[in-house]
Amino acid sequence: VQLQASGGGLVQAGGSLGLSCAASGRTFSLFNVAWFRQAPGKDREFVAAIREGDGNTYYTDSVKGRFTISRDAAKSTVYLQMNSLKPEDTAVYFCAHKKYRPISSAIASAGTWTYWGQGTQVTVSS
Repeated sequence: VQLQASGGGLVQAGGSLGLSCAASGRTFSLFNVAWFRQAPGKDREFVAAIREGDGNTYYTDSVKGRFTISRDAAKSTVYLQMNSLKPEDTAVYFCAHKKYRPISSAIASAGTWTYWGQGTQVTVSS
């Protein structure tokens, strides 16, 4: 399984960007996908996730109300729409996938996720 994250770029504070995470390799639907981000000198941080079955979405507090995670199972693609971007959102964004439905308490842990994309840079200028 290979994940390809794309859509990053440079945007001014208050602007929007949309990230995509596309899967290739084994045919499956991206039912369990998370987005993480990592700023220079900082640990990888959970951003958002979507889970199979209940379709519940999860967000870290700092992005609630601004970011939206969604998926298109037919395209094996998951999206992260980011609005009202702030300079502190600047980071490399990674998508990650897990074949089996993770328990909710483990979603925010990077170790929960099996497959990772290469990351896409998001830079928000002030």
